[in-house]
Amino acid sequence: MAKAKSKRPTRDEFELEELGNQLSEAKDEESTVTLTVWGWEEPVIGRIAVLDARTRLVHVERNGETTKVPFLDIMKVGSGA
Repeated sequence: MAKAKSKRPTRDEFELEELGNQLSEAKDEESTVTLTVWGWEEPVIGRIAVLDARTRLVHVERNGETTKVPFLDIMKVGSGA
């Protein structure tokens, strides 16, 4: 999953807080989510296993595999597929 060369769009504190709330709620409910990630061609689909505040990575599990997504690269959180 190659990253795009363009600069990541900036978002204000409100947008980032809302995104964090959506991720926390999905983790608490153990629901499947679809994450649209900046610079990634395919969305990330799975269940949020870990929200790591230290590394700022969101660990998404699906079929026994874990994908680590940088929090600031997540553009949109949708319901799972």
